[in-house]
Amino acid sequence: MGEMVEVRSNAGAPAAVAAPPFQLHSPSMSRSPLIGGGGGQKSPLTGRILTPLASPMKKAIASMHGFLEEVGHLTKLDPQDAWLPITESRDGNAYYSAFHSLSSGIGVQALVLPLAFTTLGWIWGMLCLSLAFGWQLYTLWLLIQLHESETGTRYSRYLRLSMAAFGEKLGKLLALFPTMYLSGGTCVTLVIIGGGTMKIFFQIVCLVNPLTTIEWYVVFTCSAVVIAQLPNLNSIAGVSLVGAISAVTYCTVIWVASVTKDRPNGVSYEPAELKPASDVARLCAVLNALGIIAFAFRGHNLVLEIQGTMPSSAKHPARKPMWRGVKFAYFVIAMCLFPLAVGGYWAYGNLLKDGMFEALYKYHGQETSRIILGSTSLLIVINCLSSFQIYAMPAFDNLEFRYISCRNRPCPWWLRSAFRAFFGCLVFFIAVALPFLPSLAGLIGGVALPVTFAYPCFMWIQIKQPKKYSSVWYLNWGLGCLGMVLSVLLVTGAVWSIVTMGIEIHFFKPQ
Repeated sequence: MGEMVEVRSNAGAPAAVAAPPFQLHSPSMSRSPLIGGGGGQKSPLTGRILTPLASPMKKAIASMHGFLEEVGHLTKLDPQDAWLPITESRDGNAYYSAFHSLSSGIGVQALVLPLAFTTLGWIWGMLCLSLAFGWQLYTLWLLIQLHESETGTRYSRYLRLSMAAFGEKLGKLLALFPTMYLSGGTCVTLVIIGGGTMKIFFQIVCLVNPLTTIEWYVVFTCSAVVIAQLPNLNSIAGVSLVGAISAVTYCTVIWVASVTKDRPNGVSYEPAELKPASDVARLCAVLNALGIIAFAFRGHNLVLEIQGTMPSSAKHPARKPMWRGVKFAYFVIAMCLFPLAVGGYWAYGNLLKDGMFEALYKYHGQETSRIILGSTSLLIVINCLSSFQIYAMPAFDNLEFRYISCRNRPCPWWLRSAFRAFFGCLVFFIAVALPFLPSLAGLIGGVALPVTFAYPCFMWIQIKQPKKYSSVWYLNWGLGCLGMVLSVLLVTGAVWSIVTMGIEIHFFKPQ
């Protein structure tokens, strides 16, 4: 479904229209003989007799022509886009881009980064983390450049861009499951972590625990669904800002509190011993660590959606403010992830078994102020609620798209609310049924890896078609193929580690 129709103004040439046949076309102003169009001879009376009457008209036309040149094209949006929550509002800016990118790009997944260092060690851990950060930033730039095609069509959803690059069937096959998995699976994880952290917060502050874990999941889900009643992606910019501030704050507080305390007894930086000890076990442990690093970099499935909330024109394309916002956001993300990974590994070494917050609570809970512990847990809950909104938005958009496609009219407010409540109930049920899902960070990272590291490279080649055997051609083919190979290896290694080393699986029994 094309999302924008452009008619570019080229003087002396027919209007170039790039649109599906069902969309309306805008006439080209350049075809008017009043606008400097060549071809016909001027009447000798033009400059004499008609000048007093024609001058105001000519000035108005010239002013309009200048405006059209500044805008660059006449835009006609598909009416259905104005009914969907992602593209309902297109008045976003670089600030909104930064807020959404921070909220979607940093979160509780960063707290498990030091676990990768327990397997990779100092040098390889830093090297892999740095390479992954640069790689994902490059693919993020590719997606931003691919958002708007040369013909003016805007791809405001990852799935749409995949279908445009690889064809409808192959594009759906490659992108539908990973993007929906990232959206729904992340929301399930947020319910588990957010509800569990609510329980910890209440224990720290009140020293009692009146609710069960499932009841805390209910509290978190209800809170998330209430906030989800905000209508569109631009309307949650303030929520994303609050979530971004909370994430930066608790990441900083956790690593600073960890490195300023005395290290626990028995801290070691030797690679963890594996059972069974074999070359295959070591290889799979390394792959699982790489999956944890890949899992830390998320949000690529949302970048096109965020960019789709911005206005765009030929002289002021949306990619410029989007890239400015993303650069700022990922500078802040780097300032959080690298100290968290290095400081966490330095403070706890191979004693790390879960995330950083659990380690701080376990080893320094008695000597750390309850105010710090309680504030940190509250910030994690706030960030989970905020991240839930932006990661659930593609699912909300898809549910409403099904209704609009069938009825060809906007989704009424009560049905929109029902859709969002239904989604909240669904992720709550999965969270209760699969409470061990956060333990599968390596597996999730492997499944989601192509969306972040591989598909953007292939899409760039398919759409931009760089010269064969050029440096850009080799770079994108190399990174794309490497990303696909790593994805297969990471999934294989994670599954092997789960089978041989095991994880604590308890269906319908949240701890």
